[in-house]
Amino acid sequence: MLVLLPPSETKAPGGDGPPLNLDELAHPQLAPVRRKVADALVELAADVPASLKALDLSPRQEDEVARNAALWSSPTLPALERYTGVLYDALDIGAFTKPQLAKAQRRLAVASALFGIARGADRIPAYRLSGGSSLPSLGALRALWRPALESAFAEMDDLIVDLRSGAYAALARIPGAVTVRVVTATGKTISHHNKAYKGKLAAALAKVSREPSTVEGLLTAASKSGFDVKRTGDHEIDLVIVH
Repeated sequence: MLVLLPPSETKAPGGDGPPLNLDELAHPQLAPVRRKVADALVELAADVPASLKALDLSPRQEDEVARNAALWSSPTLPALERYTGVLYDALDIGAFTKPQLAKAQRRLAVASALFGIARGADRIPAYRLSGGSSLPSLGALRALWRPALESAFAEMDDLIVDLRSGAYAALARIPGAVTVRVVTATGKTISHHNKAYKGKLAAALAKVSREPSTVEGLLTAASKSGFDVKRTGDHEIDLVIVH
């Protein structure tokens, strides 16, 4: 099973690992696109006004451009520690035991505009780039990433639980992936706490003793973890939240 998380705009600073080495990341077939995007992002960072415009940042966010400029030299952290925000607060990877963390690193991955797929243990630097971005030297990231990413996902035999947000889902279609909708008891989509509930579900799936390989197995695992889930299609699940 692979639980595919959306990334976050915010990233934890610093790190205790060596600078980025694309050869050490999982899914090495993505390295050519990763390098192309990384080099374009560093090149863009040399022009701060252009970076702010391309990345839709305000002048007060120039530090994000500085992070991109240092992409090849800054320290790294495992992906599950690098991303922050509501979903990752709910995931609470820091509370995992060592055995749980080992499972999480195998089962969890992050959709990334820079890396395509960042596995839980992949060591990455802090950066700023969104799935919907278009870089002056490369154009829209969706057109660049889609062929490589869809090929990488097609090679996977795992049950994929797709928790990505819209901009990142647009980077690659994943036929057969299970999508999760967070809804109220009446079926109304929940938007405000959507990320938090998905983070809690991801944490539970990362810890289950028996890794599901089918949609029915996924439903069973989620139910045993205390979630109210129901199947709404061949590859669609609703996570029902009762307030």
